Amino acid sequence: MKKFIFLLIFICAVGAAGVFGQSKDEKAIRATLQMTADGWNKGDLGVYLSAYTKEATEMLATGPAGGVEAIEKTMREGFWKTGKPLQVLRFENVVVRMLGKKNALVTGQYILSGNGMPDRTGWYTTVWTKTKAGWRMIHDHS
Repeated sequence: MKKFIFLLIFICAVGAAGVFGQSKDEKAIRATLQMTADGWNKGDLGVYLSAYTKEATEMLATGPAGGVEAIEKTMREGFWKTGKPLQVLRFENVVVRMLGKKNALVTGQYILSGNGMPDRTGWYTTVWTKTKAGWRMIHDHS
């Protein structure tokens, strides 16, 4: 009987960890998001951009702009003017909300700091989809 009760408690604890802990998909999204910051901070814009689908859109003051090429242009004209990132990037307050099995909404705060410049911070919302290559962003509203 004691073994049965122990087994029952163990199963409940493992189940609760799955419910209340991060899912495999949430961990994968967070890892991909961190990969973008790591690539940025190493001066590799390609790694940063690899988290976007080819058709991804970004929200500009003029409305949505399409394609990862448009996102690259925004980065090069605003944050990479010298061919490398002007500041170090990190993310905080990241919340991943699963929208079914193949989509997610991610919100959080980006912080650009260093290089003798004032910090630039802002809130973002990104929409993610599960692809054959893993979780990728299909829309970025930063």
